[in-house]
Amino acid sequence: MPERLYLDHAATTPVIAPARAAMAEALAQWANPSSPHAEGRAAKAALESARARMAAALNWPHDIVFTSGATEAIAMALTRNRADALFVSAVEHDAVTRSAPKAVALPVTADGIVTPETLDQQLAAHNAPLPLVAIQQVNNETGVIQPLDALIPVVRARGGIVFADCAQSAVKMPLPDADMIAISAHKFGGPPGIGALLVRDLGQLSPSGGQEKGYRGGTEPLPAIMAMAAAAEATRGWLGRAADLRQHLEASLEAAGGEIIAAAAPRLPTIASYRMPGKASSAQLIQFDLAGIAVSAGSACSSGTLKTSHVLKAMGLAEEEAGEVIRVSFGPDTSRADIYRFVEAWQRIRG
Repeated sequence: MPERLYLDHAATTPVIAPARAAMAEALAQWANPSSPHAEGRAAKAALESARARMAAALNWPHDIVFTSGATEAIAMALTRNRADALFVSAVEHDAVTRSAPKAVALPVTADGIVTPETLDQQLAAHNAPLPLVAIQQVNNETGVIQPLDALIPVVRARGGIVFADCAQSAVKMPLPDADMIAISAHKFGGPPGIGALLVRDLGQLSPSGGQEKGYRGGTEPLPAIMAMAAAAEATRGWLGRAADLRQHLEASLEAAGGEIIAAAAPRLPTIASYRMPGKASSAQLIQFDLAGIAVSAGSACSSGTLKTSHVLKAMGLAEEEAGEVIRVSFGPDTSRADIYRFVEAWQRIRG
């Protein structure tokens, strides 16, 4: 059997060496940061140092509340805010739609983008005194980058709050000027089970616990937090190479009869979705896996259900077309040889 090729980094990416080292060091000196003794005070100092390092790595000058991951951060933002109406783009991650089941859906273009005109029309139509608008920075299935620089002023002009799911974009690109942002360490080389909600003004949230300034209960997992900070500081400078890899990949797939989803939209170089006409994505996943290649169909959190992606449907793809799409996502170690191997497997499966 050939060595496995992992092209599912948007689902989770391997923990990088600096993060593993930071976690091992913290585990060796572990104490509860809330304890009043010397060991607890040392742990508390390390916790606040990690918080400051995260703020510097993300260029975020406001509050950071550590969570168990982006899903919890999303739930905090969407269920404990002070808004009187929620607006959610039609292509958000399932974690967002689950936390805001009664939100107004913001339609997207065929490229998966919310336009300022559409957003303003929806806000005007509902005329909420304090709207909260949830629009991701980068889509987890297609890699499409939302024009948040143009969308945020529309929300602010109506006195609203902006929440951005930045699980896929944090560390990889500058964060948007949002009021609340969700991030997840395991998307940029940190360990699973740790993330954060970045908050411009904690007064926008209702408190709920004894730790994290009263906004989250439970002992802070200092080793995981230290590992996340180390990963955020270390993950830099490979997106240009990823863009070059994707360019070669997409030229080859188009020549082989593949379709690039949202080809004309701005996209993060590390994530893309491709349609293989006439071949169900479930069959593709099996055949790629047999060839030693790990890819996915849709979001990893829901791909096991085999349901059609709501993201692709919102972009106007028919049920059959959406059911022929797979996602390929790169990591820092993805190479040109990996791309060639994937293309060869694609051509064999395409027939």
